[in-house]
Amino acid sequence: MPDLVANASIERRLADIIVPVIEAMGYELVRVRFMGDGKKTVQVMAERPERGIRIDECAEISNAVSAALDVEDPIEGAFTLEVSSPGIDRPLTRLKDFGDFEGFEAKLETREPIDGRKRFRGVLAGTDGNEVLINIDEGTVGLKLDWLVNARLVLTDRLVRGLSDGRGAKPAQLPGRITEIERTD
Repeated sequence: MPDLVANASIERRLADIIVPVIEAMGYELVRVRFMGDGKKTVQVMAERPERGIRIDECAEISNAVSAALDVEDPIEGAFTLEVSSPGIDRPLTRLKDFGDFEGFEAKLETREPIDGRKRFRGVLAGTDGNEVLINIDEGTVGLKLDWLVNARLVLTDRLVRGLSDGRGAKPAQLPGRITEIERTD
Protein backbone atom coordinates (compact mmCIF):
# COMPACT_ATOMS: atom_id res chain seq x y z
CA MET A 1 0.00 0.00 0.00
CA PRO A 2 1.40 3.43 -0.87
CA ASP A 3 2.27 5.88 1.89
CA LEU A 4 4.29 9.03 2.53
CA VAL A 5 6.67 7.41 5.04
CA ALA A 6 9.46 7.31 2.44
CA ASN A 7 9.28 9.02 -0.96
CA ALA A 8 12.67 8.62 -2.66
CA SER A 9 14.29 5.26 -3.42
CA ILE A 10 17.06 5.85 -0.83
CA GLU A 11 14.37 6.65 1.74
CA ARG A 12 12.53 3.42 0.92
CA ARG A 13 15.82 1.52 1.33
CA LEU A 14 16.40 3.25 4.68
CA ALA A 15 12.84 2.42 5.78
CA ASP A 16 13.42 -1.25 4.88
CA ILE A 17 16.37 -1.24 7.30
CA ILE A 18 14.80 0.93 10.02
CA VAL A 19 11.28 -0.55 10.28
CA PRO A 20 12.26 -4.02 11.57
CA VAL A 21 14.63 -2.45 14.12
CA ILE A 22 12.16 -0.02 15.63
CA GLU A 23 9.16 -2.36 15.39
CA ALA A 24 11.13 -4.94 17.39
CA MET A 25 11.54 -2.20 20.01
CA GLY A 26 7.77 -1.55 20.06
CA TYR A 27 7.71 1.66 17.97
CA GLU A 28 6.39 2.68 14.55
CA LEU A 29 8.17 4.58 11.80
CA VAL A 30 6.23 7.72 10.92
CA ARG A 31 8.63 9.10 8.33
CA VAL A 32 12.22 8.89 7.09
CA ARG A 33 13.88 11.62 5.04
CA PHE A 34 17.33 11.79 3.49
CA MET A 35 18.95 15.10 2.64
CA GLY A 36 22.11 14.77 0.63
CA ASP A 37 22.90 18.31 -0.46
CA GLY A 38 26.16 19.15 1.29
CA LYS A 39 25.98 17.57 4.73
CA LYS A 40 24.15 14.23 4.53
CA THR A 41 21.33 13.83 7.05
CA VAL A 42 18.89 11.01 7.79
CA GLN A 43 15.80 12.20 9.67
CA VAL A 44 13.72 9.55 11.40
CA MET A 45 10.33 10.25 13.01
CA ALA A 46 9.02 7.51 15.26
CA GLU A 47 6.38 7.01 17.92
CA ARG A 48 4.73 4.41 20.10
CA PRO A 49 1.62 2.80 18.52
CA GLU A 50 -0.52 4.68 21.05
CA ARG A 51 1.27 7.94 20.05
CA GLY A 52 3.97 9.96 21.71
CA ILE A 53 7.56 9.25 22.54
CA ARG A 54 10.00 10.36 25.26
CA ILE A 55 13.46 11.79 24.79
CA ASP A 56 15.14 8.71 26.24
CA GLU A 57 13.20 6.53 23.79
CA CYS A 58 14.44 8.64 20.87
CA ALA A 59 17.99 8.09 22.11
CA GLU A 60 17.40 4.31 22.30
CA ILE A 61 15.99 4.30 18.76
CA SER A 62 18.91 6.39 17.55
CA ASN A 63 21.45 3.93 18.97
CA ALA A 64 19.65 0.91 17.49
CA VAL A 65 19.09 2.51 14.07
CA SER A 66 22.68 3.77 13.95
CA ALA A 67 23.95 0.23 14.56
CA ALA A 68 21.69 -1.19 11.83
CA LEU A 69 22.78 1.48 9.36
CA ASP A 70 26.42 0.75 10.19
CA VAL A 71 25.87 -2.91 9.30
CA GLU A 72 23.81 -2.33 6.14
CA ASP A 73 25.80 0.76 5.07
CA PRO A 74 23.20 2.20 2.62
CA ILE A 75 24.78 5.66 2.55
CA GLU A 76 28.28 6.30 1.32
CA GLY A 77 30.41 8.38 3.69
CA ALA A 78 29.55 10.27 6.86
CA PHE A 79 26.03 11.41 7.71
CA THR A 80 24.06 12.78 10.64
CA LEU A 81 21.20 10.73 12.09
CA GLU A 82 18.35 12.71 13.66
CA VAL A 83 15.58 10.93 15.57
CA SER A 84 12.48 12.77 16.75
CA SER A 85 8.79 12.53 17.46
CA PRO A 86 6.40 13.68 14.73
CA GLY A 87 5.45 16.71 16.85
CA ILE A 88 2.01 18.17 17.37
CA ASP A 89 1.56 19.47 13.82
CA ARG A 90 2.77 16.14 12.56
CA PRO A 91 3.07 14.89 9.03
CA LEU A 92 0.35 12.46 8.03
CA THR A 93 2.18 9.67 6.24
CA ARG A 94 0.11 6.51 6.58
CA LEU A 95 -3.51 5.89 5.66
CA LYS A 96 -4.28 5.13 9.32
CA ASP A 97 -3.09 8.63 10.32
CA PHE A 98 -5.94 10.21 8.36
CA GLY A 99 -8.50 8.11 10.23
CA ASP A 100 -6.81 8.58 13.60
CA PHE A 101 -6.89 12.36 13.23
CA GLU A 102 -10.39 12.61 11.76
CA GLY A 103 -12.00 15.89 12.82
CA PHE A 104 -8.74 17.83 12.93
CA GLU A 105 -7.60 20.47 10.44
CA ALA A 106 -4.97 19.45 7.89
CA LYS A 107 -3.16 20.67 4.79
CA LEU A 108 -2.78 18.24 1.89
CA GLU A 109 -0.83 18.67 -1.33
CA THR A 110 -1.20 16.51 -4.43
CA ARG A 111 1.41 15.64 -7.05
CA GLU A 112 -0.84 16.75 -9.93
CA PRO A 113 -3.70 19.27 -9.93
CA ILE A 114 -7.11 17.85 -9.02
CA ASP A 115 -9.86 19.98 -10.55
CA GLY A 116 -7.30 22.74 -11.01
CA ARG A 117 -5.79 22.72 -7.53
CA LYS A 118 -2.94 20.97 -5.75
CA ARG A 119 -3.43 22.28 -2.19
CA PHE A 120 -6.34 21.40 0.06
CA ARG A 121 -6.91 22.72 3.57
CA GLY A 122 -9.82 21.53 5.63
CA VAL A 123 -11.02 19.11 8.29
CA LEU A 124 -10.11 15.45 7.94
CA ALA A 125 -13.17 13.25 7.41
CA GLY A 126 -11.49 9.84 7.69
CA THR A 127 -10.81 7.42 4.87
CA ASP A 128 -12.72 5.41 2.31
CA GLY A 129 -10.67 2.50 1.00
CA ASN A 130 -7.42 4.04 -0.24
CA GLU A 131 -8.85 7.56 -0.30
CA VAL A 132 -8.30 10.31 2.23
CA LEU A 133 -11.44 12.36 2.87
CA ILE A 134 -11.21 16.06 3.66
CA ASN A 135 -14.00 18.57 4.20
CA ILE A 136 -13.19 21.81 2.37
CA ASP A 137 -15.41 24.84 1.67
CA GLU A 138 -16.74 23.24 -1.52
CA GLY A 139 -17.69 19.97 0.24
CA THR A 140 -16.01 16.64 1.00
CA VAL A 141 -13.20 15.63 -1.35
CA GLY A 142 -11.69 12.16 -1.67
CA LEU A 143 -8.00 12.06 -2.59
CA LYS A 144 -6.16 8.80 -3.23
CA LEU A 145 -3.24 8.41 -0.86
CA ASP A 146 -0.81 7.86 -3.73
CA TRP A 147 -1.80 11.24 -5.21
CA LEU A 148 -0.44 13.04 -2.12
CA VAL A 149 3.09 14.41 -1.87
CA ASN A 150 2.66 16.15 1.47
CA ALA A 151 0.12 16.08 4.29
CA ARG A 152 0.28 17.48 7.79
CA LEU A 153 -1.91 18.56 10.67
CA VAL A 154 -2.42 22.28 11.21
CA LEU A 155 -1.41 23.52 14.66
CA THR A 156 -4.61 24.80 16.23
CA ASP A 157 -5.87 25.25 19.78
CA ARG A 158 -8.34 22.44 19.09
CA LEU A 159 -5.50 20.09 18.11
CA VAL A 160 -3.54 20.88 21.27
CA ARG A 161 -6.67 20.40 23.41
CA GLY A 162 -7.53 17.18 21.56
CA LEU A 163 -4.09 15.71 22.14
CA SER A 164 -4.05 16.67 25.81
CA ASP A 165 -7.56 15.20 26.25
CA GLY A 166 -6.36 11.71 25.34
CA ARG A 167 -6.49 11.67 21.51
CA GLY A 168 -2.85 10.76 21.17
CA ALA A 169 0.10 11.94 23.20
CA LYS A 170 0.09 14.98 25.40
CA PRO A 171 1.95 17.97 23.95
CA ALA A 172 4.70 17.64 26.58
CA GLN A 173 5.50 14.22 25.08
CA LEU A 174 5.90 15.61 21.58
CA PRO A 175 9.31 17.29 21.45
CA GLY A 176 10.93 18.50 18.27
CA ARG A 177 14.29 17.20 17.10
CA ILE A 178 15.68 15.08 19.91
CA THR A 179 19.06 13.70 19.24
CA GLU A 180 21.75 13.88 16.62
CA ILE A 181 24.52 11.36 16.20
CA GLU A 182 27.33 12.16 13.83
CA ARG A 183 28.41 9.05 11.96
CA THR A 184 31.91 8.92 10.55
CA ASP A 185 33.49 6.13 8.60
